[in-house]
Amino acid sequence: MELKGKCWKFGDNINTDLIIPARYMVSYSEKELGKHCLEDLDPEFPVKVRPGDIVVAGENFGCGSSREHAVLSLKGAGISAVIARSFARIFFRNAINTGLPIVENRAAAAEIEEGDEVIINLSEGYIENLTSGQRFTIEKFPDFLTQIIESGGLLPWATKQRKRGLTE
Repeated sequence: MELKGKCWKFGDNINTDLIIPARYMVSYSEKELGKHCLEDLDPEFPVKVRPGDIVVAGENFGCGSSREHAVLSLKGAGISAVIARSFARIFFRNAINTGLPIVENRAAAAEIEEGDEVIINLSEGYIENLTSGQRFTIEKFPDFLTQIIESGGLLPWATKQRKRGLTE
């Protein structure tokens, strides 16, 4: 699985309220939430972000509440992946459960600059910064995890598995 996009850079401790402010918690629609994603950090972000773009952040990305809305807003904004030095554990699970690839890599998170174009290859285990020429090794995603992400999350994956089991 390979992802390619332009990077948006944010700092440490980006909490779920900064990813999607609580005032928009009246919706569970990815598209609606995406219209307000990260707007308190960068009011122009929801307008400037493009499908396939990638968020790069520092330590503890996704800290705060356990709501899935933060992940859904990133997906709704068109974000294809998040690279960070570290993730809050509940955000990590919510991302996988909803099909958003996330990658922990301290060096990549430090070296990639806003506007850089990168490729993330989850199957082969690398991030390549096409702007700087740097390459970073990442842990390969196990096949089952790639299948969950490619299916759009845990529930769609489990539904496919169940249907497959019924037809075999």
